Amino acid sequence: MSGDATGVAIPDGWPGQLWLEGRTIIHLKQQQERPTHMPRGPAKNTGQGFLNPAMAPARTRSVLLLADALENDWLVAREKPIRVLDALCATGVRIRRWRNEIPANLQQRLRISANDLDEFALNWTRISHITHPPEVIVNQEFEDDRHNRIPSGEIINGIHIQQLDARVAMMESAFQWVDLDPFGSPVSFLDSAIQCLSRSGVLEVTATDTAALTGSSPSSMARRYGAKGLVDIYAHDDAVRILLGLIATSAARLDKKIKPILALFDGHHVRVSVQLKTSKEGASEITQNMGWRVRGEDEPYRFVTHPDADQLENASGPMWIGPLWDAEIAGRITEQRAIEMCSPSPAQLQQMRADGLVWDDEDIEYSQRELRRSVRYIADAADLMSREHLLINLDSLPKWAGTGGAPKMEKIIAALQQLNFAAARLPDLEPVFVTDAAFTDVIKIVQQLWTPDA
Repeated sequence: MSGDATGVAIPDGWPGQLWLEGRTIIHLKQQQERPTHMPRGPAKNTGQGFLNPAMAPARTRSVLLLADALENDWLVAREKPIRVLDALCATGVRIRRWRNEIPANLQQRLRISANDLDEFALNWTRISHITHPPEVIVNQEFEDDRHNRIPSGEIINGIHIQQLDARVAMMESAFQWVDLDPFGSPVSFLDSAIQCLSRSGVLEVTATDTAALTGSSPSSMARRYGAKGLVDIYAHDDAVRILLGLIATSAARLDKKIKPILALFDGHHVRVSVQLKTSKEGASEITQNMGWRVRGEDEPYRFVTHPDADQLENASGPMWIGPLWDAEIAGRITEQRAIEMCSPSPAQLQQMRADGLVWDDEDIEYSQRELRRSVRYIADAADLMSREHLLINLDSLPKWAGTGGAPKMEKIIAALQQLNFAAARLPDLEPVFVTDAAFTDVIKIVQQLWTPDA
């Protein structure tokens, strides 16, 4: 590595190639293939400084959620700052998107900290943020008191950057928002993350060890999550609920209760956002939201507190069986909002091209599609996912209904709504919808609607 006039070490391979995520310019290593728009699944790891473009939708939703907390004051009182930590920031794309894309009038309330143990990645973060500074430079200060000690590190263009083990970084200060995005399982970081949150805080957790969470690797699932799974059409929802269950039980041990804000299975990973509050009474009530999913002969599944001996073979758990989303917050996560906040203006795009971004009209169109896909169906399903509901996989319906196939999902949803049931498609790679109708009502509609060309 060499240095520049700023004193920041220039990492080997800099500047690499330019890419645009949201409306933030990022630098990819030269040997990393130019990403395809809307990529799925894990990308080929190119070592230090690697960025997986398939995680872009999760980063977009993080921008929208943090902005929503500031705009609607559901985390801290109006005008109060929010201390935010990306505990494993890698090359700093998420933190830079927070600084670049959250509206300018909210930026002064953000106290952003970025941490990683990898010096190469942090230098990539530093030089990226210096080369492409945010429009609003925040004079970020840290109060020196017993609740929030001045942390180690440096402040660059409104972002505090430090190089520590993530568990140490999370214990250096109190935060109201912590993002935990490790390679693989988040289990070893959870207790530290929960402990470092203020009395009311948000924890966003990514887990890419989906073989363990979906039950494909039973031994890993039992060892890391203390759970038993079934590999079937509900494995994705199980994975989300098992991770939430672990967070809930870990929080309860520390006298905290959780409220899920948004929890999804997204391609090759699980991503959950939960609000935690200190409450001994709430922590003691955790058993009301913990249980097992039991598959049945007359219905796809039902939740029970604990399966009987004869149900255990067809059960997965223990897991969180309560609501998965917050209706009001998730209801504001719309496609229009994503485009307004995260898509560059023509003037911004012109400047980015002048800075070296090779980005044509097709790229712009595809990037906007990606932003829309990041949040598609969330607002429509927000109410149902915040209360008791039934998940239905379209591909499973012919077996249950005794038909030669299934009608189009849009027709089933419309028919349910005409009968005054709520129904909506879910953001999942699988064709899944959610409803508050009884399963028998769903089957009747499928049988009525089905024709060979349905």
